[in-house]
Amino acid sequence: MQAFWFYLSFPFIYLISLLPFWLLYGFSDLLYLTLRLSGYRKKVVLDNLRNSFPQKNRAEINKIYKDYYHYLCDLVLETVKTLTMSKEQTQKRCVFHNPKWLSEIYAEKKSIIILMGHYGNWEWAGPAFSLTTKFQLVVIYRPLSNSYFEKLTVGMRTRHGTKITAVNATLRDMVANRKSITATAFVADQTATPENAYWTNFLNQDTAIFTGPEKLAKKFDYPVVYMNIKRIKRGYYEVFPELLFRNPKETADNEILESFTKRLEKEINMNPSIWLWSHRRWKHDRQ
Repeated sequence: MQAFWFYLSFPFIYLISLLPFWLLYGFSDLLYLTLRLSGYRKKVVLDNLRNSFPQKNRAEINKIYKDYYHYLCDLVLETVKTLTMSKEQTQKRCVFHNPKWLSEIYAEKKSIIILMGHYGNWEWAGPAFSLTTKFQLVVIYRPLSNSYFEKLTVGMRTRHGTKITAVNATLRDMVANRKSITATAFVADQTATPENAYWTNFLNQDTAIFTGPEKLAKKFDYPVVYMNIKRIKRGYYEVFPELLFRNPKETADNEILESFTKRLEKEINMNPSIWLWSHRRWKHDRQ
């Protein structure tokens, strides 16, 4: 059955990836209307927005809600587009700003840990990083249950030199690559299980945060870098790396997690429409 659905949908996915950008975004506008009519996760999105921004009135919440669905449709099709995007298109559409300090860390032969959220186009940020810096980017991810779509997704994410590692193999992979100069990236704003989480206040709500990225940063003493993604206009992004901690072993417990969370929260407050509001982020209560 997995093969049936894959081979039924793959020609459609591939044809979408071949569309010129102007037509891709025209299709996105049609998808937006369909998504709104379907009511896809409407309650989840509105509940998340109201709880995150209690100070905003109904009109303000509705505007973010509509803008979010426009962004979500663009994001889905932009992700499909990675199947056939060239290096030139990738670097034009997602500009990675490579600061001097990042090159200096590489020259010192030090690996880094990257923390980022489901904000902007994180799928384009990966290849933009790989094509611009000398670091070997390794993205930590959760494999899909459908093995056919899993193979397709892996191929899309590794086309321009990026490597990916399943989350349950993270430590083993980092130990094996200790002699290489790597950038291990975590999309670190996913829902953590309450019993193994650090709890903090994020967007006005009790929020469980994964502790793994901080533990690994301290274990290997790799500098921690936050990736700030700006959506400049439709179809164009810029990525600005920010050094959070040069020496993680010198930080207090949970300082890295707290710093990342507050930095992401600041960005979301500035432009809330391009964060993943349809995700059930707050499904656990503090224990």
